[in-house]
Amino acid sequence: MNELVQRLSEGDHPVEASLRPDKTATALKERIDLGYVHIKFTGTRGGTELSVQLDRDACDLTRADFDHQSGSVHLVGELVLNYVKVRCVADIDLATLEGKGHLEPLAELSPADIKSA
Repeated sequence: MNELVQRLSEGDHPVEASLRPDKTATALKERIDLGYVHIKFTGTRGGTELSVQLDRDACDLTRADFDHQSGSVHLVGELVLNYVKVRCVADIDLATLEGKGHLEPLAELSPADIKSA
């Protein structure tokens, strides 16, 4: 398995919601509504930013107050990182837009699998 995927699959790591141009809870809510968020694992060399397609059924927004930038969100989604299909799980605090996250490997893919997807 890929070294980066393996490392981010072991325990929780510091993450942040990667938002441009405005780093606000409202901007995060807009991305969640679109079904994609950018999560940055800040503990890797230079940071590892991932574009995550959300699984709305697995996410939990019940503790979030986006209007007051308080509470937290539990985000779950999938992506392919270095030919490995992974699930990204992140808990983000809305006051800081930072939190903890990890990857869960789902399947190793070949370059041909990626092209046909």
